[in-house]
Amino acid sequence: MTEVAFYHLQTSPLDRALPKLLEKAYGTGKRAVVLAGSDERVEALASLLWTYDPDSWLPHGSPRDGDAADQPIWITTDDDNPNGAAFLFLTDGARSARIGDYERCFDLFDGNDAAATEAARARWREVKDAGHTVTYWQQSPSGGWERQG
Repeated sequence: MTEVAFYHLQTSPLDRALPKLLEKAYGTGKRAVVLAGSDERVEALASLLWTYDPDSWLPHGSPRDGDAADQPIWITTDDDNPNGAAFLFLTDGARSARIGDYERCFDLFDGNDAAATEAARARWREVKDAGHTVTYWQQSPSGGWERQG
């Protein structure tokens, strides 16, 4: 079964947390799919990955760029895995019917938004009931991650 890790964003927003997690994923030599909630978010995240850190480079693409199979990181609204990714990143409350196709899934949610937190709890129950291994990660005051429970 897939390990589904819930990342409770509290001290930094998605646009600061996601690039750091993608750097770690990319550093393993494995590919990633980022599932976003809208086409606008896809383009915003694609732009972000070019500019978030002048000393870093994360090769990525989106449907606008094409050539999904050549992209180590694919950002999309489509629930598919066109680049053969091992890692799935869920943003904006996105859901995937294909979690079991991945080695690991990262569900990032805004812990400062009560509705987003409640929706994440519902997703937690769904993936746990489906038999996946579930972990919970909370941001520390320093911006790092601490596994809870």
